[in-house]
Amino acid sequence: MQLTKEEKLKKINEVAKNTLLETLEISIVDFGDDFLIAKMPVNSRVHQPDGVLHGGATAALAESVGSFASHLFSNLEEVFVRGIEITANHVKSVSEGHVYAKASFLHKGRTTQLLDIRVTDDHDNLISICRLSTISLPRKK
Repeated sequence: MQLTKEEKLKKINEVAKNTLLETLEISIVDFGDDFLIAKMPVNSRVHQPDGVLHGGATAALAESVGSFASHLFSNLEEVFVRGIEITANHVKSVSEGHVYAKASFLHKGRTTQLLDIRVTDDHDNLISICRLSTISLPRKK
């Protein structure tokens, strides 16, 4: 029996229990053949002292969605995935609403993967552009 997209999203989000994703209220909201989208509320929990979204929270969102994408598109019985480098360029501030991170593959190799992650707000304004490199390492048998 094939799972619906909604059932798959529910299963994906169940994995986030008791993790940083749950702490930051990050949820995976959509996916396709080569992308994954996550959503995070912007509120005092993720603000800098001056009331705008903290760049570290944005980077955590980007790394979470990018790593999740690498996991979903890998054979996890054979490999485990780890992030090895992230960059983030913050181009606009946001103080309320939600931000959305869309991770798309620039390179999907057997060992390394490179993802482009665009973070936007509720009005589709670009907030940050991030790049994440991940590595797939063989599981010990």
